[in-house]
Amino acid sequence: MVVPTGGDEARYLARWELAGVCGVVVAIDVLRAFTTAAYALAGGAASIWLVGAVEEALSLGRAIPGSLVMGEVHGRRPPGFDLSNSPVDVSRADVEGRILVQRTSAGTQGVIAATSADRLFAASLVCASATAAAVRSSMLGPPTYVITGRFPDDPTGGEDDLLTARLIERARTGQTLDASASATADAVARSREAARTLAVGDGHVHPDDIAYATVVDRFDFAMEVERVDGGLRLVRRDTDRRSSAGTPA
Repeated sequence: MVVPTGGDEARYLARWELAGVCGVVVAIDVLRAFTTAAYALAGGAASIWLVGAVEEALSLGRAIPGSLVMGEVHGRRPPGFDLSNSPVDVSRADVEGRILVQRTSAGTQGVIAATSADRLFAASLVCASATAAAVRSSMLGPPTYVITGRFPDDPTGGEDDLLTARLIERARTGQTLDASASATADAVARSREAARTLAVGDGHVHPDDIAYATVVDRFDFAMEVERVDGGLRLVRRDTDRRSSAGTPA
């Protein structure tokens, strides 16, 4: 049974506000976790297991033959990880047919917190309209967006994720994105989150990561989280993003 998420409008919550939230939940991390994940799936990765801790990621990576471990802690690639959380670096890696394991400080934590979701998606600007189409097709009503860039010590943070969530919601409710897509991409690129990301430095962030993250609708697929054997597996859901247009929900 789906428990309503709170009326006829979408909600925008931090991950610590997700207790009991059902229906459709969309975890947003545009800089950079779910941009990086999208580039990996576009490059042919079979799936991506999402985990919360560094040791969990390394252990799972060792248990899956041929897998790659990617992600960050405070923006930096931990020792033993094969790939950083860089969409540029992942787009250039050989991920065809491989299983990836991802741990990040914001995005994967937001997914893990959505324990009551009936459908759970991960999203960023590069798959905005496809995500909107997938949410609409679920027929479960307005979604809850997880602004994963918010932290207890910075509850007003995550501007980049909030901008992205609002763009996806406009697409879901049938609004034309031509003008707002460009404005949103520019705002994300100018955000304090973008500046902080670039400041992390070489070996952890590629100078073009922000440019790769702000190509709205680069891909025509959504990313859905499946619960499998107690784990969280992110997979590609190809969809006709044009179905996100039409009568507002």
